[in-house]
Amino acid sequence: MYTSEEDLELKKVGLELMFLTPEKYDSEFGITAVELSKLVELPVDTVKKKLSILKEKNIVRVKGNNPKFWLFDEYNFQRMDEDDETFLLLCSFDDVDFDRYFSY
Repeated sequence: MYTSEEDLELKKVGLELMFLTPEKYDSEFGITAVELSKLVELPVDTVKKKLSILKEKNIVRVKGNNPKFWLFDEYNFQRMDEDDETFLLLCSFDDVDFDRYFSY
């Protein structure tokens, strides 16, 4: 289980990727860890650690080597075990400000 600070950081990174639109990143391949760290206002090293966790869970894809581009994998996310703690974390929308991700 994650600590609550790790929870919040992982959730921030995961949700940002989940709701990412092409207007928010410069490359057609996805977003870099540096760009993502600016969006979520976390240090790059922290973002890289969270991306590694999400990659291990097979819910983000990575392209390239230097830089690496990251994209959320909806197909694999929808097929995750519903009892998986990462799945539950990313599906917990009680404290999420959707205005951050969508413009109405």
